[in-house]
Amino acid sequence: MSALVIDSHPHIDSLCASLARTYAEAHGDATVLALRDLDFDPNLHFGYNKRQDLEPDLERAWQQIVDADHVVLVTPVWWGSVPALLKGFFDRVLLPGRAFEIRPSGMPTGLLKGRTGRLIVTTDSPWWYLKLMGDTTVKHLRRSTLRYCGIRPVPTTRIGAVKGSTEAKRERWLAEAADQGRREAAKNRRPAASKAADTVG
Repeated sequence: MSALVIDSHPHIDSLCASLARTYAEAHGDATVLALRDLDFDPNLHFGYNKRQDLEPDLERAWQQIVDADHVVLVTPVWWGSVPALLKGFFDRVLLPGRAFEIRPSGMPTGLLKGRTGRLIVTTDSPWWYLKLMGDTTVKHLRRSTLRYCGIRPVPTTRIGAVKGSTEAKRERWLAEAADQGRREAAKNRRPAASKAADTVG
């Protein structure tokens, strides 16, 4: 099972970056896509009313998503959402006709079916507080983005509170990410026929 690990944190020395690298290394057949290293305009200037050509880095990133059997998204929770870098990446790459389409009935259908996912989400807030606030980031990513595009199931790993955490605690979180990478690599590869049948544009 080939995996694409998307590191959405703007800072290379972040815990998210370490988690992404650790998961990928333990997985053994995974590529890390660090969004901070891509050269692209995160703004969808015309909405979906006018075509905005993808930069070469975004075309390569899209192809990596298409080629992956398993998509892992690593992100911090910022203001009950995600970093602007990740939001801009989604806006530019997950396009209608590629990642999803709207049926004549008006219902959407994901075009990335057959791929599995995982969320690894970090936060400085206690998890009970985020749950009290509605767990908006996880719902947004799991339901309204990845599942919307057909990626499922999408189990979630919640890590926090990061602020004030000890080195020992961080090492345990990294060990957990490594264990997940090893376990998910051992799962059966998605059947080639299923992948060939996907309509991904």
